[in-house]
Amino acid sequence: MRIVIAEDAAVIRAGLAEILADRGHEIAAAVGDAEALKAAVAEHKPDVAIVDVRMPPDHTDEGLRAAIAIRRDHPGTAILVFSQYVETRYAADLLSTRSGGVGYLLKDRVANVGEFTDAIARVAAGGTALDPEVVAGMLNASRHASTLAALTARERDVLALMAEGRSNHAIAGHLVVSERAVEKHISNIFSKLGLPPSDSDHRRVLAVLAYLGS
Repeated sequence: MRIVIAEDAAVIRAGLAEILADRGHEIAAAVGDAEALKAAVAEHKPDVAIVDVRMPPDHTDEGLRAAIAIRRDHPGTAILVFSQYVETRYAADLLSTRSGGVGYLLKDRVANVGEFTDAIARVAAGGTALDPEVVAGMLNASRHASTLAALTARERDVLALMAEGRSNHAIAGHLVVSERAVEKHISNIFSKLGLPPSDSDHRRVLAVLAYLGS
């Protein structure tokens, strides 16, 4: 994959570039601020942009706002936010711009390089990769949303695990239920969220976006 990295800490930026290059990916650019990120994406049209949330000049949410702009202006570029912080203010906007191709991982909770690179591949393929703490933070911010009112507690559990990028098999193991039960919950979720079968839309991703963006 062709990748652009936006990280203001030079050591982390260099480390990410080396790790990904060693695994055969092309690092089109590695930059330290949001404006350079947007310019690099416009120039190189990468498959994935890896973005920190807090970047110069104010170190607040520049990276996340730049990611939203990239999702709007360059829909072919997937976004993986890789940060120390859960920033719910703009995260829902990032997730709602289009279906899939987005991730949000916390730096201190990524267990190993394989987990990180797997998340990049999943996001590049149009899926999602969301840290449980990010999911929890967004749910707390939107816990009264009417979209979720029709879901049972178990269906919310299943959808939260879907948001983390887990397969049906992994969800079944986590909840100690059968895969058939998980499939039934997911079918109910699709129905309650108004997501009919479609040849073009990834209903699993759309359900996650509806859940987090509500």
